[in-house]
Amino acid sequence: MQKAILPEDAPLDALVHEAAPEILVAVAADQRLTEDLALALLNRRDLPREALEELHKHKSLAKLRKIQLAIVMHHHTPRHVSVPTIRHLYAFELMQVALLPAVPADVKRAAEEVLISRMSSISSGEKSTLAKRSSGRVAASLLTEKEERIMQAALSNPQMTEISIVRALKAEAGTELLAPAVARHTKWSYRNDIKLALIANKNTPLASIVRFAAELPLNSIRDLLRNARLSPTARAGILSAMDRRGKGV
Repeated sequence: MQKAILPEDAPLDALVHEAAPEILVAVAADQRLTEDLALALLNRRDLPREALEELHKHKSLAKLRKIQLAIVMHHHTPRHVSVPTIRHLYAFELMQVALLPAVPADVKRAAEEVLISRMSSISSGEKSTLAKRSSGRVAASLLTEKEERIMQAALSNPQMTEISIVRALKAEAGTELLAPAVARHTKWSYRNDIKLALIANKNTPLASIVRFAAELPLNSIRDLLRNARLSPTARAGILSAMDRRGKGV
C-alpha cells in the first residue's frame, strides 16, 4: 500500500476518522501526531497493519506505554511488531494482554512467557494478584511459590486446570506446600488424576495417601505400585489400604 503525502497543515484530528487506508497510514507516520490522536487511531478496528507498523516506528510515540499496549492488543498488528513490543510492557499489562479474548493465541502466549520469566523480580503483592487474576498458565507458574497465600491463590484461580496441577505435582520440586494443600483442597482433592499424582509425591501426608488408595480404582493403584517411585512408607500405606479393601494386589 502506498502512503499518501499529507500537506503540512493537514488537520490530523479530522484525518484520523478517514476511511481511506492510505490516509490512515500517512497520519500514523506524521510526526505531529499526538498521543490522544494516536490512541484514537488505535481504537479503530479497521486500522490497516501498515498504519500499525508506522506507529511502531513513530519516534515520539512508540515509547509511550498506552501506545505500546494498544499496539500489542490490536488484532491487525503484525507479529513482528507485537511480539517485540510485549517485552516493554509491565506485569499487569502483560496479564491484561494474556486475558483478552481478541488477542491472538500466539501473542497471548508470548505475553505469558515474558511474565513468567520475570517472576523472580516481581514483588510478593504483585504475585498474589497475578495468582488470583492471571491466565491459567501464569497462575500455574506460581503453584510452587514458597509463600502459602500465593500458592493458595493460584490454586483458586478460575482458570487453573487439573493438568497444570498434576504437572506441578509430578515435577515434585517446590511442592512442600503444594502437595498437602492440594490433598485437602475441597475441589482438587477429588480428581482421580490428581490423587494419583499426590500418592506419588513425597510431600503428600501419609494419611492422605492411604485415603486416596482406598478411593481410587484398583487397576490405577496396581499401575502406580508397579511404575511409580514410591517411598517405602507410602508403599506400605497403600498396601495396608488395599488389604483393608479385601482385595489382592
